[in-house]
Amino acid sequence: MPATVGRRMDRLAPVRRVTRATRGVDRRTVVRAGVVAAVAYAAWFAIGAFGRPYNFFDMKIYHGAVVWWANGNELYDFIAPSTTLGFTYPPFGGLVMLPMALVPVEVAGWLNALASIAALALVLAGLLRPVVDRLGWPLWFTVGIATPMAVAIEPGRETLGFGQVNLLLFALIMADLIGLRWRAKRGTRFDPADGPLRRFVFSGAWAGVGIGLATAVKLTPALFIVYLMITRQWRAAATAVGTAIGVTLAGFALVGTESRAYFGGVLWQTERVGAADMTPNQSLAGLLARLYDSIETPGLLWLSFSVLVLALGLSRAVSARGDGDELTAFTLVGLTANVISPISWSHHLVWVIPAIIVLADAAVRRREASRGLVQRPGQASSYSGLPGVNGLRPPIWYPTLTGLRHGVAAVGLYLLFLISPIWPYEHQLPEVSHYQDGLFGALMENSLAVALIVLVAALPWRPGAEPAFYADRFGRAALVNGRR
Repeated sequence: MPATVGRRMDRLAPVRRVTRATRGVDRRTVVRAGVVAAVAYAAWFAIGAFGRPYNFFDMKIYHGAVVWWANGNELYDFIAPSTTLGFTYPPFGGLVMLPMALVPVEVAGWLNALASIAALALVLAGLLRPVVDRLGWPLWFTVGIATPMAVAIEPGRETLGFGQVNLLLFALIMADLIGLRWRAKRGTRFDPADGPLRRFVFSGAWAGVGIGLATAVKLTPALFIVYLMITRQWRAAATAVGTAIGVTLAGFALVGTESRAYFGGVLWQTERVGAADMTPNQSLAGLLARLYDSIETPGLLWLSFSVLVLALGLSRAVSARGDGDELTAFTLVGLTANVISPISWSHHLVWVIPAIIVLADAAVRRREASRGLVQRPGQASSYSGLPGVNGLRPPIWYPTLTGLRHGVAAVGLYLLFLISPIWPYEHQLPEVSHYQDGLFGALMENSLAVALIVLVAALPWRPGAEPAFYADRFGRAALVNGRR
């Protein structure tokens, strides 16, 4: 009898072990889900604490314009009630937004918010995948934390609250980055079992379509086409140019009157979007206008500094790509576009999101590298002057401080855009001078613009982190600045 009981207990033991393991996984999953929920609640609280009252203000303009247009009026003749603001996007943007004339403005605003959050989550999954795979973190958990954190900062909450499209355009451009990454990994090698659609998607041959569509909706993404040309990514550049021209010509064919009105006049009417010195304009032009305490930007000074920032941003982007970090290269191009654009409202500054990711990952990488490799017993050191090391230096005595400046920069950048100190010091000429609160107030009112310029000049890249080199049609590896 005791032997029989023992045999039964032995048969039950694996079941108990599996049950305990399953319960352990479930517990971890529940805990992680609770952490994601807590972060989401904290993000909601932060939006209420640091954000502004939101009522889909911009969406009301877009919705009113397309309803006006759908009723047979001219699109660019629309002026929102009680404002001087009208529709400012190209005709292709109007065609894309036209279906929302079928629903109430509140429904359109919430649909845009849900689509923008979903697009942001997909982008973050693509950007964070290489990082979490290296660190062994669950992707869903990391994205679940990162998404509400990104929504809570100034560009995220302003985009959703005003009913803007910045996160959707950001997703289109980032899709091309992921396409370039897939093209670099797969090239022309495919699994014979893959179908034609799967082969096309993972070939990355479509890279450039997103940038082209974004350029057709909003002109500033055209700087990415310049970047693709400078780095000799000819296929992606041609795809982007072809897409932008194609949809623009389609706009002329479908709505010729609006297309002629936009490119013949509306495009150059900068007063339609507001004065340069308005506090939410955190571009270089806005910074200079406020520093000069003027409604208008000093044109020659702005042009000179814009050319300097453009050259700096593009050259650093090319260097980042040459060292194998395409994400940082794209981020630098996006930040440069924000700086040199005449108007960059605070909800346009979505490129600080990948900048924070780059800084945080750089901090982790530097700390990992500082630990070196421990020599196995019986192995000879590759360097006689470094005992106990097989090819790398030993861990430094302060490994916790390695990468500290990058980690502090990531946290500081996030907190700056979370708190967004521009609003307590918001001023508007001619009623109130931008120096009403002294030099400190002027610094706070321009803090986001200053941060953008610093990022363009000093954002580090991670050598070898995300190379996007691939073979061109002549079978040679794409070269940048003479480096493979």
